[in-house]
Amino acid sequence: MRSHVTVSWGEAASYVLDLEEVQPMPHDAARHWLDDQFVELGCEPLRATGKVLTADKVLCVAEAAGQARFSDHRHREWAMAFARAASAALAKPAVTVDVPSHVLSY
Repeated sequence: MRSHVTVSWGEAASYVLDLEEVQPMPHDAARHWLDDQFVELGCEPLRATGKVLTADKVLCVAEAAGQARFSDHRHREWAMAFARAASAALAKPAVTVDVPSHVLSY
């Protein structure tokens, strides 16, 4: 099964981060990485209750980071860390993040 994370800003901009040959991130490290990025990027909870699900963190971090972090080769290391963290935290080998729609699919 292919292991990858796709981050999309609509039809014109979609970035596939291939995780086939990449060392998997441990689940706890992935959750910690997403937590740190959520705070560092100034993300806000999506739900009125204030509860933040892991899927919400993935969506918020991708949106707050912006398309440039995924398209610019200078941010490749960050983008790959995002992909590794998203895949590990969600325990899914293939994840698609549709930023404009706020939809996560596996």
